[in-house]
Amino acid sequence: MKNFAILLVWITTVFVFVFAGLSHTNIAFTISISLLIFGVLLILFMVYAVLTDKYTTTKTFKDWYEDHSMDTLDD
Repeated sequence: MKNFAILLVWITTVFVFVFAGLSHTNIAFTISISLLIFGVLLILFMVYAVLTDKYTTTKTFKDWYEDHSMDTLDD
């Protein structure tokens, strides 16, 4: 991956989907609560990592969108 924050977002997303799927099964209550607490901590860590990431870009608002040029926006 390009940087750690993006990888962490993907890992957190996969964990949330797996946890949502597991919540519909008959797993033990203690395991379910443990995974819930771990998931909350993982989400908090993900938010912290994304907000403190040192990613910089040279793009500005004058660059507009990469998939649409300024001329085609009037169409």
